[in-house]
Amino acid sequence: MTQELGHIAARIRELREIAGLSPETLARDLGIPVETYLEYEKGTCDIPVSFLCEAARRLNVDLVEILTGEAPRLRSYCLVRKDKGVTVERRSQYRYQHLAHNFVHKKAEPFLVTVDPEAEDTPFLLSSHPGQEFAYVLEGTLKIRIGDRDLILTEGDSLYYDSSQRHGVKALEGRPARFLAIIF
Repeated sequence: MTQELGHIAARIRELREIAGLSPETLARDLGIPVETYLEYEKGTCDIPVSFLCEAARRLNVDLVEILTGEAPRLRSYCLVRKDKGVTVERRSQYRYQHLAHNFVHKKAEPFLVTVDPEAEDTPFLLSSHPGQEFAYVLEGTLKIRIGDRDLILTEGDSLYYDSSQRHGVKALEGRPARFLAIIF
């Protein structure tokens, strides 16, 4: 377990306890098996960003509070300089940089996502959560799986989809891919 993952897991557990919820109740509310939830809370496995967004909504906190332990403070605008967003590295092949981390009451969660290439036969890491997502490819080539459908996106392509469908991404052509992801 990375130190960052351990801190995130501890904050989730603490927020759940403050809210007076049992692990079983929160797992049910988030639509995941209690065993999976307990693994997230212990920090023994990767925690999908989609889960973190849903947990933040259910626990009535901002996603940034789970990621950093600090509440956002900005109300008019949030300027994030190049490479200065809050970095989230939970899965070895995905790196997320939150692009509005310090803005209060966001209506969406914007991320710059970098996906490292893997062997072609590596299975997709799929997740699903309520809401919608928008992806805009900045560089590289992405294979995005939504349900049982694979879509190939290259630089300048975008995709808007129902994120309650199981979905995941892979970088193709042996090089990293970067895309803007907005979770609604």
